[in-house]
Amino acid sequence: QVLRRQYESEGEFVTIQTKFNYAWGLIKSKSRDQIGQGITLLTEIYTDSPERRRECLYYLALGHYKLGNYSEARQYNQQLLKLEPSNHQAIVLNKSIAEKVSREGVIGLAIVSGVLAVGAALVVAIIKGRSSSSRK
Repeated sequence: QVLRRQYESEGEFVTIQTKFNYAWGLIKSKSRDQIGQGITLLTEIYTDSPERRRECLYYLALGHYKLGNYSEARQYNQQLLKLEPSNHQAIVLNKSIAEKVSREGVIGLAIVSGVLAVGAALVVAIIKGRSSSSRK
């Protein structure tokens, strides 16, 4: 609330620091809409203020991670790790991203395998049905 009021009170003359603080607060939210707003603000800062890019990278990665956009999260986090290879938060986030991608990949593979098994069973049933009706 405080961060939003500050951001709104500055209007069209909002400072980059106020915008960053508000975006940070939004990223920390559990609301997908607020996280998305935070990503939008951080992307604006990242684009418009090259000198502030480094500090945006972690929160852009975190926001995308929280929304399940693991590819984008990984890209931003990798950029940060190139600049700061020993950044503990980025290292932990990198592991979390890898675990989520791996877990979702296994689930996706299981779903695809299940669909293929059902499809194969249907094909076998159709073939058996045709061959038994042609024998009559």
